Amino acid sequence: MGKFRVLNLVKPCMCVLPEVSTPDRKIPFREKILWTAISLFLFLVCCQIPLYGIATNKSADPFYWMRVILASNRGTLMELGISPIVTSGMVMQLLAGAKIIQVDQSLKEDRILFAGSQKLLGMIITLGEAVAYVTSGMYGEVKDLGAGNAILIIMQLFVAGMIV
Repeated sequence: MGKFRVLNLVKPCMCVLPEVSTPDRKIPFREKILWTAISLFLFLVCCQIPLYGIATNKSADPFYWMRVILASNRGTLMELGISPIVTSGMVMQLLAGAKIIQVDQSLKEDRILFAGSQKLLGMIITLGEAVAYVTSGMYGEVKDLGAGNAILIIMQLFVAGMIV
């Protein structure tokens, strides 16, 4: 029987994780610029779309200075910004660097599993941050929002996090 590895726990989830396939042809520079511009435009549009169901709050933003670093915008779909991605990447690199999880970057399977575990951890962190934002009262008290609106806000933040 093989040795237990934490990365092998990700294998069952790999089929549902979002993935961009490797191109089968050489992508011209103009096309790369086009897709980069489209992605940036989509991100900027999401930065302007307000979350449905939140109570407007004119109080000081506790994350004001962090928002520049984390590419987030208060009260919009991009509320979480890139923080779940950055956090999951740093945590996985720390675990691999400290040899808490065994990863052989020379093996293609290990690289794929490591990237998949980063994605899965990013999704978990996105969901955790969305729940934390709602339950902490960032958008108003949960009892004032109602359970339906609270769940809707969490779903909006989670889906927006998947887009990022």
